[in-house]
Amino acid sequence: MELGWQVAAQLGKEAASWGKLREGRKKERSYTEADNTVVVATDSVKNITYFLAKTSPHILSPEKFALHIGTLFVSKYAHIHKVHVTVTQLRWSRISVDGKEHNHSFYRDGDDKRVIKAVVDATQGKQALTATLTSGVTDLLVLKSTGSAFENFYRDEYTTLIPVDDRIFSTSVDLSYTFSNIKLVAPQDEKKLEFQIPLKEGDEGFAGSVWDDSVAARARTATLEVFAIDESASVQATLYKMAQRIIAENAGVKDVTYTLPNKHYIPVDMKYIGIDNLTPRVPVTEPSSPRS
Repeated sequence: MELGWQVAAQLGKEAASWGKLREGRKKERSYTEADNTVVVATDSVKNITYFLAKTSPHILSPEKFALHIGTLFVSKYAHIHKVHVTVTQLRWSRISVDGKEHNHSFYRDGDDKRVIKAVVDATQGKQALTATLTSGVTDLLVLKSTGSAFENFYRDEYTTLIPVDDRIFSTSVDLSYTFSNIKLVAPQDEKKLEFQIPLKEGDEGFAGSVWDDSVAARARTATLEVFAIDESASVQATLYKMAQRIIAENAGVKDVTYTLPNKHYIPVDMKYIGIDNLTPRVPVTEPSSPRS
């Protein structure tokens, strides 16, 4: 009897594999034979996204919203087993009028954006959904006028850079951090619209996980504070400290990536016409004058 069950289970696995193979070949025909019968139109994708943007209780959490979208698509369409979702959140703040925030007027208070990339995976079955998700910030422009140096670097015949023990440090921060593998709850309603959050605040494993909405604020704060206070020996040394802090403060984050390209602000030496524009007029620690 046990052998019979093993054979039946193996046959079931093989049948499922053949079924997926047939589905895959059918989807390939949308490219190779112009067969659109399994193509979910971009019109449908757009309208589903608009619908969830209006009805999802998770619209203010871009991570949860991305997972909700992906879960709906892999659950609703039998022939779709993996969905890639990218969500970009811009910064808007309420306009202050007479010291009070206006109830329906806003302004863009920065060019930086939160970017979330999620992959919802149903390849192991529609009731065994998993996901990977990377969150982060792009285009966060920062500058400090001192507290940065770059010395003792490798030199050869192509090197013209002069070592400095005090310099302006400006960069446009791109940060991404990836959460540990995520298990999702498959929707049980007929239209596959429900999205369950498996952990709530206070549960073991919630703090620092993808379900913890405070991760984004901690990551941004860590980035800005380390940038500000670190006596930077190099850009790479500073970004390493930023990444260490994010991982230390968020147990569910498994890796962190920073890109910090130089945004140079180099003064032009005007001594050739008798003007000293390289000596600060006021100490940089006293930002009380527009000239400083």
